[in-house]
Amino acid sequence: MVNKVKTASVIGITAYEVSVETDVVNSLPAMAIVGLPDTSVNEARDRVKSAIKNSGYTFPSKKVVVNLAPADLKKVGTSFDLPIAIGILIEEEVLTEEKVKDYAFIGELSLDGTIRPVAGVLPLVLGLKNAGVKNVIVPKQNAKEAALNGEVCVYGAEHLTEVVGHFIDNKIIQTVVDVEKYLTEQNKQEYLFDFKDVKGQHKAKRALEIAAAGGHNILMIGSPGSGKTLMAKCFASILPPLELSEALELTKIYSVCGLLSEDEPLMAKRPYRAVHHTASANGIIGGGSTPKPGEITLANRGVLFLDEMVEFPRQVLEVLRQPLEDGEIVISRAKHSIKYPAKFMLLGAMNPCPCGFLGDKEKHCTCSDFQISRYLSKLSGPLLDRIDIQVDVPRLTPAELLNSTDNEENSATIRQRVIKARQIQTKRYENENILTNAELTSELIKKYCKIDEKSQELLKVAAVKYQLSGRRYDRVLKLARTIADLDESANITQLHLMQALQYKMFNAEDYGKM
Repeated sequence: MVNKVKTASVIGITAYEVSVETDVVNSLPAMAIVGLPDTSVNEARDRVKSAIKNSGYTFPSKKVVVNLAPADLKKVGTSFDLPIAIGILIEEEVLTEEKVKDYAFIGELSLDGTIRPVAGVLPLVLGLKNAGVKNVIVPKQNAKEAALNGEVCVYGAEHLTEVVGHFIDNKIIQTVVDVEKYLTEQNKQEYLFDFKDVKGQHKAKRALEIAAAGGHNILMIGSPGSGKTLMAKCFASILPPLELSEALELTKIYSVCGLLSEDEPLMAKRPYRAVHHTASANGIIGGGSTPKPGEITLANRGVLFLDEMVEFPRQVLEVLRQPLEDGEIVISRAKHSIKYPAKFMLLGAMNPCPCGFLGDKEKHCTCSDFQISRYLSKLSGPLLDRIDIQVDVPRLTPAELLNSTDNEENSATIRQRVIKARQIQTKRYENENILTNAELTSELIKKYCKIDEKSQELLKVAAVKYQLSGRRYDRVLKLARTIADLDESANITQLHLMQALQYKMFNAEDYGKM
C-alpha cells in the first residue's frame, strides 16, 4: 500500500510542497527514487538504508519505490532523507500514516541515524506554511531558523529514533523564537568602524548619510589616502535596522546559501558585501548549473561595496545595470528561470585617473588625456546614470591631518537621523509596496515629489546645464525627497533641490571644480 509523507523543495528562494510517496513491491531487494531527483537525492538510497538499520529498525527485503511528486520539478539537496525514511518506516509498520499526516519532515541522515542540518530550512518551512502544514520536524541545529516562520509548530530532532519516539511519547519539545526581541537585541551591538574616527570629509559624510537615509547608490571619487575606504567601512554603522519583513527575506537568501549558523538563525543586520575586483560576472549576479544567489542578492537590503571600481572589468560592471534599475535579477536556464531579489545600495570608490592625482591641489597628475579617458571609459554613461550620488573626496589638508577626532560626529548620532528619515518613508509608502525613496517609480515620483514653480524653473536650468537624462532627472527628485526627509520637511524646497544637484555626474574635465 502506498503512503505519503510531506516535505518541500526550493527553487531559487521560493519553496513548494513535495509529497514523498513510498511503495514496497514484490521484487528483488532494491530501492528506486523517481520524480526528477538530482545526484544528492539519489544518494539517499544508501544513507537511508544504513540509517534505518543502524537505528534498530528493519529495512524491507523487497523493492522500495519512492516517488517525489510533483514529478516534473527537479528535486535538489539532502533534505529528502528524513521523509523518505519515515515513508519506509510506515511501510514496515513502525509508524502509521494517520499519525504523521499533520506533519512535514526535513533533514539529512547520517549512516548512524543522526539527523544533520540542511540549507534552506526557512524558505522550506514558509513554503509548507503556505501549503497549510501545521507541524514540521527539522534537524535540531535548524530548529531556531525554522521557528522564525511564526505559525508552523517546529520540532527539532537529533536522531531518527527520536522522531519515531515523538509519535509514541511526544518527547520532542517545540522550538519557539521571539523574532522581534532577537532583532532588537542584535541591533544593540556595536560596529568596528565609526565615523568619529574619520577626520574632516564633511561633504562626503553628508553624502553617505543621504545615501543611507534614502537607499541611494553612491560613488566616491578622490585621491589615494583621502579616506574613501575607511568611510565605506563606516557606512554600515549608520544604516537603519532591518524591518521584520526585510530580515525574513534576507534570512531566506542566506539560508538557501547555507550561510546561517545555529547561534545566529536570523539575519538581523543589513549585509555589507565588499567584492574584490577579480570577481567574475557570475560571482556577482549569481548563476551556475544549479543557479545560486550572487553578491548582489547577498547584499539585498544592504550594501555592495566595489573598491577601486574602475579596476573591475567593464563587462562585470555592465551586468549591474539591470538589477540596479529593477531591484531583482532573473537567471535563465534551458528548463527554467529563477528570480532573486537584488535591492541593494551600490557603494563605489575610485581614483579620478590612473595615477590618482587628477584635481589634487598638492600633487600634479602625470596622466595623459588618453590615459584618463581610457581609465574612465570603464564606467559607462548608463551605469553612472544609475548612481544617484557622486561625491568628491579630496586629500586632507595638513591642518585636518593633525587635528584631533574628538569633535567629529559619531555614527550613532548620524544613524538616529537616518532612522528618523526612514521612518518617515515607511509611513509615507505603507500602501505602495516600497520602503525607500530610491525605490520610487516614475508614477510615484509624480505623486510624492511635487515641487513648486520656482523649483521647476531651477530644474529646467539644471537639465540644460548638466544635460540631465530622463532617468537622471527622476533621480535628482528622489534625492531631493530624501534630503527633505532628513530635514523633516513635508515639501521639497529649492534648497533641497540645490543640494541634490551638487551631486551631479562626474566629468573628468571639471573634476578640480567639484
